[in-house]
Amino acid sequence: MITGKTLIDWGFKPGKWFGSALAMAQSMAADGQDENTILAELQKLQPVELLPRTNGLDFQVLIEPETQDEHDNVALVVKAMDELMRTPTIVKGVVMPDACPAGVIPVGGVVATKDAIHPGFHSADICCSMAITVFKRNDDPKRILDVAQKVTHFGPGGRKDLVMCPELHEKFEGNRFLRDLRETGDWAMATQGDGNHFLFVGTLRSTGQPAIVTHHGSRAVGVQLYRRGMQVARKHTAFISPKTPRSAAWIDANSEDGRAYWEALQIVREWTKQNHFTLHQEIALRLGNAVVDRFWNEHNFVFQRDDGLYYHAKGATPSFRNFSPDDDGRTLIPMNMSEPILITRHTDAAVSLGFSPHGAGRNMSRTTYLRSLENGTDELSRLRQEGLDIRFYLGKPDLSELPGAYKSSKSVISQIEKHNLAEVIDYVDPHGTIMAGSYI
Repeated sequence: MITGKTLIDWGFKPGKWFGSALAMAQSMAADGQDENTILAELQKLQPVELLPRTNGLDFQVLIEPETQDEHDNVALVVKAMDELMRTPTIVKGVVMPDACPAGVIPVGGVVATKDAIHPGFHSADICCSMAITVFKRNDDPKRILDVAQKVTHFGPGGRKDLVMCPELHEKFEGNRFLRDLRETGDWAMATQGDGNHFLFVGTLRSTGQPAIVTHHGSRAVGVQLYRRGMQVARKHTAFISPKTPRSAAWIDANSEDGRAYWEALQIVREWTKQNHFTLHQEIALRLGNAVVDRFWNEHNFVFQRDDGLYYHAKGATPSFRNFSPDDDGRTLIPMNMSEPILITRHTDAAVSLGFSPHGAGRNMSRTTYLRSLENGTDELSRLRQEGLDIRFYLGKPDLSELPGAYKSSKSVISQIEKHNLAEVIDYVDPHGTIMAGSYI
């Protein structure tokens, strides 16, 4: 009789597949199949273990450091990317000019994978994105900020007055990753979170028309999807590639799990778009000002291109045609609260895999920056004296979001132009910004 020991004696490695393999072997033996035939069939069934690469694949580094802090930052980014590029599913990668080390993949990193979706590469802030609404008539920017502050919601918790549309309710119900998150999707709608998320008020340099720009992701909906995706990914990767770090686990994109997760990502993308424009529409209605233009783009997401690969952009703006069903050829790249937001057109640069920076990026962690500040309150006062209306929704300023915490916008824009990562076609010049602020 064929037993588990028989399979081991034949040279097969024990694993989770052994139960089904043994059942197949015993069934074939009962049908009169000889050992050579059974062995051949089991060899087809045995999973091939994917090992991490000994050396990482080469990748492009599109950063030109100028200061010592920037050199230190680049060294950490390159080290993190080198480790990441050992993952067996990755086929190519690039680092944007705004890159900084954070988590599994550096912010500003892009990696393309074959037949694999890595939840850890998009992280919990799924579909972190930018959205703009341009108004027809000139308006007092202070009035726009006053109205926006009443409409938006930063910080913990949610709200019940603005919920997602019935079509999204149905899509949540139809996806097994999202089925029980309908209530979460409702109370998180029209909220912006914390950290570097913001509501920006400015004017188009080309026309002088007022505009609002928001920056946030999918909130609690994305957090829950990420956690569920990681559970599935770790279970799959522990079986197929146990030596791969758990943080780099992936879901087989061609599996039932992979198709359901990919669908969930697209639904969460829709939810996030609605989140942005629900806020924008409420502000427009209260202002009584007509909307003349509106578009948006994600910069923390997974994209599939014509080559069939899955491009995981962790803090990188797509700069190629039809990156999404609603792409109109324009994207938004913010710098900091005191600088204009760039409106750009796609260039699909090969050197960057078709991506551009998602902002100015940081050279050091929030904690390190705060320790380096001599007097952040003075810096905030100076910005306000210069005419910027800077507000913090929770009351207390978050000094880790001051312009000095970010890379030089001039340097980042210069590198965008040098590598033709995107074409700047307009600017939203700043009047004021609302951010979450500090909890303590």
